[in-house]
Amino acid sequence: MQANSKFHHMAPPPAEDDAASPLKNGTREVNILIVDDEEMIRELLVSTLSREGYPCYTAQNADEACKILSQHPINLAILDIMLPGRSGVELLNDIKKISPDTAVLMATAISDTETAMFCIHRGADDFIIKPFNVERVVLNVRNSLEKQRLTLENRAYQTDLELKVLAQTKQILTTMYELNRAHEQTLTALVKALDAREKEVGSHSERVMAYTGLLAETLGIKEAERSIMTKGALLHDIGKIGISDKILLKPGKLDDAEWDEMRKHPLMGYSILSDIKYLKSPAEIILSHHERFDGTGYPKGLKGEDIPLGARIFTLVDTLDAMTSDRPYRKALPFATLTAEIKKCSGSQFDPAIADQFLSIPQSRWEEAAGTHL
Repeated sequence: MQANSKFHHMAPPPAEDDAASPLKNGTREVNILIVDDEEMIRELLVSTLSREGYPCYTAQNADEACKILSQHPINLAILDIMLPGRSGVELLNDIKKISPDTAVLMATAISDTETAMFCIHRGADDFIIKPFNVERVVLNVRNSLEKQRLTLENRAYQTDLELKVLAQTKQILTTMYELNRAHEQTLTALVKALDAREKEVGSHSERVMAYTGLLAETLGIKEAERSIMTKGALLHDIGKIGISDKILLKPGKLDDAEWDEMRKHPLMGYSILSDIKYLKSPAEIILSHHERFDGTGYPKGLKGEDIPLGARIFTLVDTLDAMTSDRPYRKALPFATLTAEIKKCSGSQFDPAIADQFLSIPQSRWEEAAGTHL
């Protein structure tokens, strides 16, 4: 069965109706390369394996074998260890570089099994002993191809599994993002309703959230912590939902009893949000947003760094928005008046280190953060 190429012989494929034929392994054709410098051995192996339904290519040396490997898909190679020129061991290395998934059987004399074992450590699947027991050869070929099939199927399964995990992870992240966005939109809508209830101009809560983010970023606070602080700023007055309109919307000054009631809103806000896991940290800021650096604030009279950092930041930006926004009883004050007030109250109402950082930020950056003119 001489093929057109001088480099190999190829046995014809079996008939399509040969149900017992192992020609195809799943959906792939199984091709075998036989490399031996003895023609009689090559013909013996071709004859044996062709009867089993395997198309066979043959080569006399490593160079011929490499040319065949470059031109045809080879599933299994049988290599004589003692080849002329480059040895079967060197050819094994070449095959593993050219076609890593090709199964390899080393053919060796009984006296050279030590080299054959060395080849197994270098990637060969097994070895067969000369002179050949053809039944043993067929068994080794079947076993090696089955091992190869399982390896490829397992790899394909792992790849498919990884792709499915990636797809599911992407879906989970998308869902989490959408849920988080829905939460944010719900909270923003609620806060807008509260601001509207107090007849705030624009959205006071959204502005102080933007200001908080800017000041926290300027202080070098990491994004995850900034997110907590901005949520706390957005929701700082959530407790006012429990304050009656009679007190909250009173046009004149509050009496002592009314002030006592108004001062409960940080505790009310904390009570509302602290049982919600992802809002527990912002709730700590809400609880402390009326504390003062000198300890004269409420509800706990915390002092200095006992006040959460987010709350110390908030008192400054809340003052910024309060002074630069129109009020029923006055027009918005100039930015210079605000900076003078910050300097005056640094160390009493405000943390002096944060106040200094606040004053280092130009007016234009505050306006950019909130999208408003101060």
